[in-house]
Amino acid sequence: MSDNKNSAAKRKGGLGRGLGSLLEGNKYTGKTESSTLNEVNTIADIAIDQIQTNPYQPRTHFDQSALEELAESIKVQGIIQPITVRQLGPNSYQLISGERRYQASKIAGLKVIPAFIRKADDQQMLEMALIENIQRENLNAIEIALSYQRLLTECSLKQEELGDRVGKKRTTVTNYLRLLKLPPDIQIALRDNVISMGHARALINIDTIEQQLDVFKEVVAKELSVRKVEELVRNLQNAKKKPDPQQKLQFGKYDEELKTVESKLTSQFGTKIQVKANNDGKGEIKIPFVSVDELNRILEILNY
Repeated sequence: MSDNKNSAAKRKGGLGRGLGSLLEGNKYTGKTESSTLNEVNTIADIAIDQIQTNPYQPRTHFDQSALEELAESIKVQGIIQPITVRQLGPNSYQLISGERRYQASKIAGLKVIPAFIRKADDQQMLEMALIENIQRENLNAIEIALSYQRLLTECSLKQEELGDRVGKKRTTVTNYLRLLKLPPDIQIALRDNVISMGHARALINIDTIEQQLDVFKEVVAKELSVRKVEELVRNLQNAKKKPDPQQKLQFGKYDEELKTVESKLTSQFGTKIQVKANNDGKGEIKIPFVSVDELNRILEILNY
């Protein structure tokens, strides 16, 4: 009996300042009331097989080796920080946050796990799970971006509100959301740490998906640094602004021919003729006149 008290005291003392502040005044029961609903805002030991995973969990990939390392730590130290759940009914709970601890505890062979029980509807579940993971878990950039997008769409938050909720500047939120405009191949590479956030932010400034993928393949093949990718992107943008030198030479010669045509037509019609053409070779001929008599003269030349 005294051992149980000591372990409960250790657990309570190991919650840490942040969670201790969050749960201040909450009751730790040290056991699960199996036949009735637990009191909300309490910490209780809950049977792991009574807990459902969180359907709103933003993390889609858990590193197995990292989970096994955490499981070994749990075998030695126990659960330092309780998971958070909501109670669906007697002996039925749903995870809000702490899925890594929950999964590692299963690997460690634990039968029960300490959990903070709180009240939450589906939207609150989603918002709490997303924000909890963004703030506490090592999500990859794509998971963060998807979490931000879900908070905007499913929780009806504006970007300013979202920034306040997650403690980030609006520009930071925007930069993450822009990643979702990248083609799937690049998003997967970012998710799997093949490229970094810096690489992705450079690639997103390329206008077309085809060019994005071409540069991306070069980045992976040559293991280019972020600075080198930024340089490649600048070169692409500058090349787009500058005309092709060969094309410029061709149109320069074409312009001379047009001037010759203008000169001959001006001489033939006795009035200043303008001949204009665009890069596609399309254009117009302008024949000005200052009176009806001059118009009739021009029409006679044209055999009209």
